[in-house]
Amino acid sequence: MSTQSVDPADRIDFWEEHNRQALVGLTCSSYSQKGLLATETNVELGDLRLAEIEGNEHVIERTPRICQTLPKESIFVTLLTEGCGVFFHEGGCVTLQTGDLILYDTRRPYLFGFPSPMRQLLIDIPREVFAVQCAPGEVSAPLLLGKGSAAEGAQASALEAVLNKWVTQQGGEDSAGTQATVLKLVRTLAAPRLCGFAPPAVLSQLAVAEDYIARHLADPGLSAGRVAAAIGVSARHLSRIFQPTGVSPSRYILEQRLGKARQVLADPGSRHLTIAEVAHCWGFASQAHFTRVFRSHFGRTPGETRPLRS
Repeated sequence: MSTQSVDPADRIDFWEEHNRQALVGLTCSSYSQKGLLATETNVELGDLRLAEIEGNEHVIERTPRICQTLPKESIFVTLLTEGCGVFFHEGGCVTLQTGDLILYDTRRPYLFGFPSPMRQLLIDIPREVFAVQCAPGEVSAPLLLGKGSAAEGAQASALEAVLNKWVTQQGGEDSAGTQATVLKLVRTLAAPRLCGFAPPAVLSQLAVAEDYIARHLADPGLSAGRVAAAIGVSARHLSRIFQPTGVSPSRYILEQRLGKARQVLADPGSRHLTIAEVAHCWGFASQAHFTRVFRSHFGRTPGETRPLRS
């Protein structure tokens, strides 16, 4: 959705109506002589909804009256990827810079202002999902996350990579897995502030490692050693991080590659690709090795996985 083709006099009403239906009820004000120039992409992710929002300088506000007349039972997690912002709430204000992440309750009034061109990635998490999957209790005040420590920064970067990929591709096949990764990262970021305790460190490190693997799966040079170096741990510690998965880091990488290759082979639209090309696309050094490990894992050859011609 974009305001570009809308008459300047109607852009604010258009933007407010769209957000009322797609995200949350709010009012908007523009401080640009050009009027509000903004675009929004909305994508579903299982129980969650994601939004990529870009715009020029503007302010949005969810007033106490709007909270009453247009209730919304969600926790919003907003990652500012371009520009800066100021978030006003009942207890004061929070200043955000590029790379900052803020978590807040849509039942509480707020004003979010952007004095320059901006881009944000927003996660709409239903309150009941947040309470079960992330942290119980109330979000009584907004939380500024992502810059508290090197670990927080790595988790925020991993979250940004996952969201960018899902929004750019307009969704994907593994919605359950991607939703689990997003909620796991939100939990590791928010739980220490909301609950007074941090989830086990290995859980947050596992989420970062899994994200790194997902983004580099097609690289034939991807290895357990490279993953360990990327997230700043030793190879031995990486093995401990992967203990909850029941497999070693190397085995996890192999299984992820095999799963992706199997999806391609089973897709009738990919019949133009040879088995060797599929193997190469997912980081296998040779077709022979790919065929051997594929048959060992799935009990059938890559060729037998392909759908029959009609």
